[in-house]
Amino acid sequence: MAGSKGSKYYDIFLDYSIQLNHKKTGEIMNSLHFALLNAIEDIGSIKEAAEHMGISYRKAWGIIQKMEEELGFSVVNRQRGGSHGGKTTLTEDGIKLIHAYSGLREEFDKSIHDMTKKFFQELNH
Repeated sequence: MAGSKGSKYYDIFLDYSIQLNHKKTGEIMNSLHFALLNAIEDIGSIKEAAEHMGISYRKAWGIIQKMEEELGFSVVNRQRGGSHGGKTTLTEDGIKLIHAYSGLREEFDKSIHDMTKKFFQELNH
């Protein structure tokens, strides 16, 4: 909320996104990609992580493959199915990536909150 109830800015929000870009090829990772990696870490399955996020398994695999190609390293370890089903875990690099992103996002959230509060205070006075 950017103002008190009834204020002209009451339903207005300031949002932002963080993405990783390659200087030559462009976007590597955005918030959807980070969310997918988090879901894989939590659930242990690309298929179930994709279902949880409301995207297709094929799209999830495409995201991971493109991400790994652009980054130049693996972010997931794959164990094919069988009688007990498959399993996917994040590599050490994948874990570092999502943990660093989470920390960065927290810092941005704090800063953005303070800046947004100041911005809307100026607008409302």
